[in-house]
Amino acid sequence: MNSPSQNGVAIAFREVSYRFSTGVELLNQLNLEVHRGETLVLLGRSGSGKTTTLKLINDLVSPTSGEVYVEGRPTRQWDPIRLRRGIGYVIQDAGLFPHFTVERNISLVPTIEQWPADRIRNRVAELLQLVGLDASLSSRYPRELSGGQRQRVGVARALAADPPILLMDEPFAALDPITRAELQQEFLALQQRLQKTVVFVTHDLREALRLGTRIALMESGRLVTALPPDEFAKSSDPLVRQYLNAFSASANGKREND
Repeated sequence: MNSPSQNGVAIAFREVSYRFSTGVELLNQLNLEVHRGETLVLLGRSGSGKTTTLKLINDLVSPTSGEVYVEGRPTRQWDPIRLRRGIGYVIQDAGLFPHFTVERNISLVPTIEQWPADRIRNRVAELLQLVGLDASLSSRYPRELSGGQRQRVGVARALAADPPILLMDEPFAALDPITRAELQQEFLALQQRLQKTVVFVTHDLREALRLGTRIALMESGRLVTALPPDEFAKSSDPLVRQYLNAFSASANGKREND
């Protein structure tokens, strides 16, 4: 069998299961590929295995069975530090270091990688502009920023060393609807420009349909289906229909209450 990287595949799961030592299973025989430059959205309710799937990609947890490949190599053959420094990670509420300024938060990985000081300064300035933040914010601390600004800094930090892969775990879930929509639009513009390989976790169908080039629906640790948004919206799979019907009912209820 060809190495996944030979087929334009950045990440591949081959019969991957993950369970706790107690026997509780979080992932069951997952087979899934993420192609270079695509945004694969992992959609599913809480406990469906979405975040566990992300953690397997950057080796925060290791498969109980099966193999996860990143750029054609099993994660167990990677040096975990090198693997993680090549992957940007964005989480809900940004996860910024509160005692670091915006500049220090963004420059964390380049500093660890011992980039020259002038290159780091230039990269921070470039990224602030890229995510729509004023350069004057570089000396502020996370507590001095709005929620939307913190998320933008989180995205900038993930992009700092120009990693080919981004993992995003419900990055916009804690934001108000207007800010969330703005950041979704900015994400689409960034992705069109940068063409990163993105795995994006959400439980929000509207967000999945808007941001994903493919949507992988997960349920109870299993992959239900992985389809482009237009095909997903037309799928006859019972679980997909359940999501679509729940979304329609929620949208209709909101209109009635307005």
